[in-house]
Amino acid sequence: MEKKKVAEKSKGFIKEFGEFIKKGNVVDMAVGVVIGSAFGAIVTSLVNDIIMPLISLITGGIDFSNWFVALDGNKYATLEEATTAGAATLNYGNFISLVINFIIVAFCIFLVVKAMNRFKRKEEEKPAEEPKKPEDVVLLEEIRDLLKKQK
Repeated sequence: MEKKKVAEKSKGFIKEFGEFIKKGNVVDMAVGVVIGSAFGAIVTSLVNDIIMPLISLITGGIDFSNWFVALDGNKYATLEEATTAGAATLNYGNFISLVINFIIVAFCIFLVVKAMNRFKRKEEEKPAEEPKKPEDVVLLEEIRDLLKKQK
């Protein structure tokens, strides 16, 4: 008896999962994830290769990637040196870079959503086509117009 209930529940689950996949939401989500990861790589490059060097230039050559605290109490010149020595570190410079990265991604997504909303509003503003009149109404109007011409 117990095995039948389990079998019925699993069949229902499999059927529900199949319906979910058929709806297309999974494909849309997968495309979004792939595009999002590619977009994330572009933004990461923008932050690391363009924005952070500019911020470093503005701040007098400060390199955020070497902002860290070694937890073993020793002083290291660079994060790489601390990592090579096997020291545990708090890399708050990397955290700052990631926060800037997040702000840029969020701003870009905001711009995309804003553009999409503007596009949707333009579609909504378009005047709707007048519904087609039934054939009998069109025929009666034609008869009316012909009678008017005869008078």
